[in-house]
Amino acid sequence: MIVSGTQLAKEIKEKVKNDVAKAVEIYGRPPHLVVILVGEDPASQSYVKGKGKDAEEVGFKSTTILKPDTITEQELLDLIESLNNDDSVDGILVQLPLPAHIDEDKVIETISLSKDVDGFHPLNVAALWQKRDCIYPCTPKGVIQLLDKAGVKIEGKKAVVIGRSNIVGLPVSKMLLDRNATVTIAHSRTQNLPSVTSEADILVVAIGRPKFVTEEMVKPGAAVIDVGVNRDPATGKLCGDVDFDTVAQKASVITPVPGGAGPMTRACLMQNTLECFLRRQNDKR
Repeated sequence: MIVSGTQLAKEIKEKVKNDVAKAVEIYGRPPHLVVILVGEDPASQSYVKGKGKDAEEVGFKSTTILKPDTITEQELLDLIESLNNDDSVDGILVQLPLPAHIDEDKVIETISLSKDVDGFHPLNVAALWQKRDCIYPCTPKGVIQLLDKAGVKIEGKKAVVIGRSNIVGLPVSKMLLDRNATVTIAHSRTQNLPSVTSEADILVVAIGRPKFVTEEMVKPGAAVIDVGVNRDPATGKLCGDVDFDTVAQKASVITPVPGGAGPMTRACLMQNTLECFLRRQNDKR
């Protein structure tokens, strides 16, 4: 089964759109998402354009703030603080990566917890690991929804996550644990990695290495979620961390690249923005 993130994202956004219409009737305005883009990286520009398009489709107010890569760290922090204090703004997203002279951790920490639609704030991450109420990071949230859409049973299964970043690897591991899977966190240099991955009922790959996972690394009938987006060095075309053509012959469930986790990340951003908006409205009561 090839699980289309594009189709599931469309379904999610349609529901968000209906919920936004109801929210406007109750609160008198739609959620407002602000995205800050620093520099002119083509990939980042494409991501930001897609997020703005999705926001408009579901009925949000969407604002994109463009800043040159010469902006100082303090200027960026001051901009975020001004948005934190703007009651008309419900969600703040700073597109990563940032120029080397800007501390990404400091930027993430500056975003108000109540407007952290990415789910990256340290207090939000802590809440995730403590099983407290939180905003789930967008990509891991999308991974779990893709598995659910495909009818994959998570409880009691062996899951292997290749990748240990704070953005995907670690949070998706925690979310799988919370669904009662047995989880192993690995990385590209894990010793005897094929022997580890070949026991996985669920394999999530997020390391940014084109076609890194090959057929012999996958258990027959496994569910494979490919989070990577790379350029195939041989063809220049987009590809994932998984060698799709060979692994698809062995897996029972697999996501394509493009069209898998990418659209789900943006759809979950829409869910998170609406959730932040509703939380803020309820806090005012």
